[in-house]
Amino acid sequence: MEHLSLGLVGYGKIAQDQHVPAILGNPAWRLQAVATLGQPCPGVANFRSLDALLADGPAVAAVAFCTPPQGRYAQVREALLAGKHVLVEKPPCASLGEAMALVDLARAQGVSCLFAWHSRFAPAVQPARQWLEGRVLRSVAITWKEDVRKWHPSQAWIWQAGGQGVFDPGINALSIVTALLPEPLFVTAAQLDVPANHQAPIAARLQMADARGLPVTAEFDWDHPEPDIWRIVIETDAGVLRLEQGGAALFIDDQPQALPPEAEYPSLYAHFAQLIQRQASDADLQPLRLVADAFMAGSRTLVDEFHD
Repeated sequence: MEHLSLGLVGYGKIAQDQHVPAILGNPAWRLQAVATLGQPCPGVANFRSLDALLADGPAVAAVAFCTPPQGRYAQVREALLAGKHVLVEKPPCASLGEAMALVDLARAQGVSCLFAWHSRFAPAVQPARQWLEGRVLRSVAITWKEDVRKWHPSQAWIWQAGGQGVFDPGINALSIVTALLPEPLFVTAAQLDVPANHQAPIAARLQMADARGLPVTAEFDWDHPEPDIWRIVIETDAGVLRLEQGGAALFIDDQPQALPPEAEYPSLYAHFAQLIQRQASDADLQPLRLVADAFMAGSRTLVDEFHD
């Protein structure tokens, strides 16, 4: 397979920590240009906007988006209309409608679209899915708690309308669960705790179920002291499966299971290259729909102001 030339939009923490190392470590990709308003990315052409990158930069076959979800729709749409394959960091957009429109446009343009649910590529997810096949599921409990000051310091967009607050990490858990369960999930009740000085929740509790009535609960907290808790427990008729560390560890009836090394973003970019080769897309909307449904169906409680 020939090198795929890539442009990157946004060069913040997630791009520097995860995307660029994964791209540079995969011989299928060649990073050609970056559009950023912040510090430049070394070793490639840098531009102040996607417009400038597409108009004046080196030719690219694909564009990866690492900008905040607010305002991202217009940029991804521009890349799709230019005939570029797109990888869109999670959550893909500030609204479900925008994400749906991008899926439709990618299909119409005949290009590949990948919504980057990177947690689905954690090493425990595929073995967990295989173990669950053929078993009767009885309950699912998600506990996802971390400190926003550690993982997203001074990122004001997260607390604004469309930033999704605690659902920014919580959607990772929802992306794993929706990949593991055979039936779609629906929000039956939700409680959102919103700081008095912000628009987005700092904590949330969800009750969900599938069409068969499988009970699924989720507890999200973004003001939790260390250690982080990223746990999913699934009770079945043949034992209890537990994912820890965001899917980096797997236990069956409390017995640890051997897993390959963690490589979420390298696996994500390998998947993106394969999609382009197959002329296919992978733009699942279910995790984002569950967040949208939680906002729609949930009750809100104002809590104390939160400051980084």
